[in-house]
Amino acid sequence: MVFFFNKRTETTHKDLPPKEDYDELVKLFKRCDVNKDGRLSWEEVKAGFRRLHSRFPLYRTHRAFQMADQNHDGYINVGDELDKLVTYVLECYPGTIKLRLI
Repeated sequence: MVFFFNKRTETTHKDLPPKEDYDELVKLFKRCDVNKDGRLSWEEVKAGFRRLHSRFPLYRTHRAFQMADQNHDGYINVGDELDKLVTYVLECYPGTIKLRLI
């Protein structure tokens, strides 16, 4: 008998991004909040992607706002939307965060 569907794969601990990478990205984007208002503007997020040596910081910033700015106010709130931004960055650069921050 031939099965056309793969067996359901379970997410294992090794599939998850390292906690250190997540923490480093949170620190990075909090440092990018230069005016300390608790929210990241377009330029501040773009500066974060530049610090990550992104080849396409403008595109990454655009996609980050589509993913993370849930209330569409033009800012990513550090308190409740930063998690979605960091998750997006981890999806873009799996396993290379430490190398990008050198």
